[in-house]
Amino acid sequence: MTYDDYLDGKPTIITAALSGGVHGKEAHPDLPETPEEIASAAAACEAAGASILHLHARRENGERAFSAERFQEVSDAVREATDDVVIQHSTGGTAAPDDLRHEPLRTDPAPEMASLDMGPLNRYDRLTSENTRALVASLHDEMLARGIKPELEVFNDGHLNETLAILDELAEPPYLNFLFGGGTTSPPHPRTLANRVVNLPEGVEFNVIGLGPHQLPMTTQSVLLGGHVRVGLEDNRYYTRGELATNEQLVARAARITEELGRPVATTEQAREILGLHE
Repeated sequence: MTYDDYLDGKPTIITAALSGGVHGKEAHPDLPETPEEIASAAAACEAAGASILHLHARRENGERAFSAERFQEVSDAVREATDDVVIQHSTGGTAAPDDLRHEPLRTDPAPEMASLDMGPLNRYDRLTSENTRALVASLHDEMLARGIKPELEVFNDGHLNETLAILDELAEPPYLNFLFGGGTTSPPHPRTLANRVVNLPEGVEFNVIGLGPHQLPMTTQSVLLGGHVRVGLEDNRYYTRGELATNEQLVARAARITEELGRPVATTEQAREILGLHE
């Protein structure tokens, strides 16, 4: 995608990341953790303009869960609460055994999409995810076998190198997700994103995440550069400085901004068409 896509008014896909797997209600009292809470947030986000829902699962005590059974409960609840959304399961994980990372792919039905971390990363003081090439390849192989489209999580330029090396192995169009913030994510600056996008091969679709206070400026720039956006409490707990947000508020703001900038919010049908999910 390019600036020309912005000028042409190409629809913007909005992904809502409802809860994540790191912080919980200690960080935000209304962060959805149970299947019922996640489903309620999903319905509100769909109504506000989200066409893709990025899902994590939690145990009864609020800790992150990887089991297919728990993901099944969450995705079933979301399907029941929504009309027509693209369900995307997270396969990311810090300090999780490789076999557990495959579990979110094994629900029935399989999710239409799943995240695929493209390399190692560090988060906070003690959270590390190795994401070896062998693990990335095995997750991708299972996604291919189950008809799941990968969203390639590009946390930094090294991950971009890994991604570009396998573009020929990906179904068209490749969908890259650029993350900007702290730790081993890319430095959050408009120049960083502009340089990243101008060097993308033709035909690549991209999405942008800005962590914390960088969510609003980085996702807005993505709209201007012809990309798509992800918002939600997984990435940012606040609407403005000191004011906690809801998932619905963050989606509604993203929808309003992209509309006012001249790009309509993509319907779920349009999102599937753009990402080649009908094939």
